[in-house]
Amino acid sequence: MMIKHQKDFWAGVMFLVLGVGFAYGATNYSFGSSARPGPAYFPFGLGILMALLGVFEIVKALLSKQKDGDIGPWPLKQMVIILSGVVLFGLLIPKMGLIVALPLLVLVASIPSGEFRIKEVFITCVVLTMFSWLVFVKGLGLTIPMLPTFLG
Repeated sequence: MMIKHQKDFWAGVMFLVLGVGFAYGATNYSFGSSARPGPAYFPFGLGILMALLGVFEIVKALLSKQKDGDIGPWPLKQMVIILSGVVLFGLLIPKMGLIVALPLLVLVASIPSGEFRIKEVFITCVVLTMFSWLVFVKGLGLTIPMLPTFLG
């Protein structure tokens, strides 16, 4: 059988492998019950859903009537820039806080895009930082530093 949509096929394989991996990893934890779910409940369900999505994408790529061509070269430069933003975020968040680290992550990860617009990046930084603060600090009560340590 010929793969007609390379991108969909390999995305499906990625989803399938990650989903099975998460579901398998979740089996090391307690499932609990529907009334009181344990730590494995959500990752296992999410892993199964991701694996099913992968199967759906693989089947769609194999049964498609159209051919879309090859995947093309990997954008290594863009991947390195985006991964360096994630590493920078991980290194900066303990000392510089969420208010500095998250906007820097968004800024660095936006640079490889051919549609980079500073106004949109700024709006994304503000919205994402406020949302992260609401969800993780206020909602879940996590102790994530918001401000740089030298500011208190």
